[in-house]
Formats: sequence, structure tokens, C-alpha cells
Amino acid sequence: MIRPLFLYVSFIFCFIACSKTTPPSTEKKLITEKVNQLYNQYGKSNEAVYNQPISDDLFSPELKTTLESAINASKADIEKVKNSDHPDEKPLIFEGAIFSSLYEGYTSYTIKRINVRDKTAEALVQFEYNMTTPKVSWTDRIQLIDSDKGWKIDNIVFDSTGNSKDLKKSMTDFIQYTKQ
Repeated sequence: MIRPLFLYVSFIFCFIACSKTTPPSTEKKLITEKVNQLYNQYGKSNEAVYNQPISDDLFSPELKTTLESAINASKADIEKVKNSDHPDEKPLIFEGAIFSSLYEGYTSYTIKRINVRDKTAEALVQFEYNMTTPKVSWTDRIQLIDSDKGWKIDNIVFDSTGNSKDLKKSMTDFIQYTKQ
């Protein structure tokens, strides 16, 4: 009597546990949507980060805070220069594409592979810039975390094409530079 009951309860627990996990194909679809949202919303121009709030749905809290701090530091320097004795000087602003390795940005991108491991994921994104000859291709790695509210971009590790190692470091360095 106890043995069949134990087996029955075990099957129920297995069924419940299996039903709560999201299939890998669904995870990859959600991550693909986040990567596309990043490049559709913030795209090829840095003006987007100045003209719209940093998305809670897209970025991890840590990266969101870092981006907002960098943007606020830049805006403060713009105002400082504007109100200075030399308003024609160039303020500290984001130059080049901040969400990709190449300063000029990209003309197209393709998500090559997504690796999911527990609550973290990495999307390998291949970019192309074809406005020069020869065209330039590179691959950045977008790191994501799975929060209670879905997948969020936590960092972007840049290809060796660019001058910076990753987005968080780039923004942190920018903030430090504005304090000098």
C-alpha cells in the first residue's frame, strides 16, 4: 500500500517539476527578442540613450544603473560646458556606437548562437559594417540574466575590433573620466 502511494506521489512531483521548466527553444526565442529589442530601440545612434529612459524590461538593474549614471554624467558635463566661460568647447558625450564594438556602428547583425545555462545566457551576435572597403565583421557577446521578470541584458563583451573590453567597463571608465 505504501509503495504504490510513494510511486504515485513521485510521479506527481516529477510532473510538476518538469512542467515548470521552460523549454530551451522558448528561452532562446525570448533571448532573441531581447537582443532585437536592444538594437531596435537603441540602434545605431547614441542619441537614443539621451532621448529616452533606460528600459527596466531590457537591462539588468546593475547595468541600468551604470548606464543611467554615465548618461547623467554626460548631461551634467554638457550643461557645465554650456554655462562655462568657453561654451564652444566640446563636452564629454558618448561618441561612436556604445552597444557594439566598432565606433562607426553596424549596418547589419545576425544572432549566430545562444547558449543558456541555468539563469544566465550568452548570445553571440555577428555584426557587419559595409560602408567601407573592405567591409568589417565582428562578433560581440551579449550576456543575459534570467530575473523574476524575464531575461535582461547584463553586459556586452566587445570583440577585439573595439577599444573597450565590455559595456560595463566602458561606462564605468566614462563616469570616472567625467569626475576628473
